[in-house]
Amino acid sequence: MKVLAAMSGGVDSAVAAARAVDAGHDVVGVHLALSRMPGTLRTGSRGCCTIEDSMDAQRAANILGIPYYVWDFSERFKLDVVDDFVAEYTAGRTPNPCMRCNERIKFAALLEKALDLGFDAVCTGHYAILTTDAEGNRELHRASAEAKDQSYVLGVLTAEQLAHSMFPLGETPSKALVRQEAAERGFSVANKPDSHDICFIPDGDTRGWLADRVGASQGDILDREGNKLGEHEGAHAYTVGQRRGLQIGTPAPDGKPRFVLEVRPVDNTVVVGPKDALAIAEIAGRKFTWAGVAPVDPETPFDCFVQIRAHSDLEPATARVSKESGTTELVITPREPLTGVAPGQTAVVYLGTRVLGQTTIDRTVSASPVDA
Repeated sequence: MKVLAAMSGGVDSAVAAARAVDAGHDVVGVHLALSRMPGTLRTGSRGCCTIEDSMDAQRAANILGIPYYVWDFSERFKLDVVDDFVAEYTAGRTPNPCMRCNERIKFAALLEKALDLGFDAVCTGHYAILTTDAEGNRELHRASAEAKDQSYVLGVLTAEQLAHSMFPLGETPSKALVRQEAAERGFSVANKPDSHDICFIPDGDTRGWLADRVGASQGDILDREGNKLGEHEGAHAYTVGQRRGLQIGTPAPDGKPRFVLEVRPVDNTVVVGPKDALAIAEIAGRKFTWAGVAPVDPETPFDCFVQIRAHSDLEPATARVSKESGTTELVITPREPLTGVAPGQTAVVYLGTRVLGQTTIDRTVSASPVDA
């Protein structure tokens, strides 16, 4: 099989490419250049996709004896990931740029180009498991190494994309074993730190980064009843569940801390309240996809699990597709209220270990409405 190995310059993708070679596939390595100024995308272990990463990927490819190329996806990355990130925050939502990158870059733009060039599959270093059911349908499952499982960020993949994907690390019990294998293969990245945080904001200052692009616009901080408690310098700097940096001079009547409950970009206000008000009884989204075979009757509520952050726990829930009021959306009702869920986040639905699908959250229903 002709395989395109996406090589980020990290240890996971290098070992994944090596395993694809060992399996007898015809492998070509490719590194995605995602910035016209690659030196700006790393600060220590933060960020990725730098010239340093490209060189690390090339060294691994040289050891494997496979062809290696660098493809410029910087314009597509800016439009589909960076600009989308800014637009979502401007709209008062909390986006997940890693989900957008997997959806629109690694498994849309990259896979599309790979198929056009005659490749059969794209191989990555994600920790997730692909299986095939009795009817020949591909299924995406959680990795065996639960602490490293990355099936959540792959929840955006469709059945067609799964059919052309390869995740050689999914059955590996731990990241330590991957590093050990990399060292045995002579890869210089064996002990390279994992990148983290948002790659295009390597210093971690999301508020400052957004302020430079959106600008500061003073507005009011309100309580749930609409009373003004203070002022802010830009609603884009706040996310649901945030506690620190609210700069409210007057303490709450009960003396307990306040949290951001809602960001309203239309009137540039931020709503705050008690921690209990962060509890969410229902979430729903119009942009949903199925990762493989969809439920036979998705409009009938079915038991499932839901995950709303990359490193959060799976929560028991029921889900259904609703077509009420002329709007088709995936509605998820957790057995116990979820905490700090915000529009723009991604909810991934599981059936046991299998990823069933996902939706970008458009609306939430509070477990403690203000007029209760």
